[in-house]
Amino acid sequence: MQRLDSPAAMAAWSEARWRGGRIGLVPTMGALHAGHAALMDAVRPRCDHLIVSVFVNPLQFGAGEDLDAYPRTLAADLAVCAAHGVDAVFAPTVMYPPDFGTTVHVAGLTTGLCGASRPTHFDGVTTVVARLFGVCRADIAAFGEKDYQQLAVIRRMVRDLALPVEIVGVPTVREPDGLALSSRNIYLSAAQRARAVSLSGALRAMRDAVGAGTRDVDALRAIGRAALDVDRLDYLEVVDATDLTSVQTVDRPARALVAAFLGDTRLIDNLDVSARR
Repeated sequence: MQRLDSPAAMAAWSEARWRGGRIGLVPTMGALHAGHAALMDAVRPRCDHLIVSVFVNPLQFGAGEDLDAYPRTLAADLAVCAAHGVDAVFAPTVMYPPDFGTTVHVAGLTTGLCGASRPTHFDGVTTVVARLFGVCRADIAAFGEKDYQQLAVIRRMVRDLALPVEIVGVPTVREPDGLALSSRNIYLSAAQRARAVSLSGALRAMRDAVGAGTRDVDALRAIGRAALDVDRLDYLEVVDATDLTSVQTVDRPARALVAAFLGDTRLIDNLDVSARR
């Protein structure tokens, strides 16, 4: 496994292999856990050369967010990558040229949910992902369903710009009690960790209510809110599973999404709540 620390070195590595096989990419911000490993395992059989990027992207952090405090655990991250058959780790010290002036913006999908409270976040995500696709010459890339809005935004970017990259969505990996794995979980105190499981509990309660026949979204949100034990709710919504538009009745493929704070830590989760016939 090789470690590459500049876009030029990464591009040269990829160029030497691009015509000799399919290149897979797992973009990450490090602090790797079993959820990231699942992304690697999903792509590894489908490519000839697997790259994992480790870069805490400043473009996707807003003012007052946890850029400086975000966990950086490169030595441990390298060990995870080696254990899951990664061929190259791209861990750049500098990602953007000094005169970098391009932003990739996906309209519509980025305005609600996390985009409402983090208005610059998704522009940062799409910009860095587009650059990673170019530098790494990716043919296939994996993203977790835990960041469901992000996955939808990246799929739309790839479609709209006709980028030749296959996007693979990988189901959320959870702790045994249901908490979605996240690098930010390490911020939680023991008491907050115990309460954080209410996010997945609320989503399951909404899914179970749909299974029992409830279709009205206001009623589903009330069920979910009653199950939450958080310090501050950012949003709890039910949306169309493809275009993320709000729905009033679960009469199509639908997703319930939640974002909430425990102390200063913002956690997100989501679950398929489509009605089964």
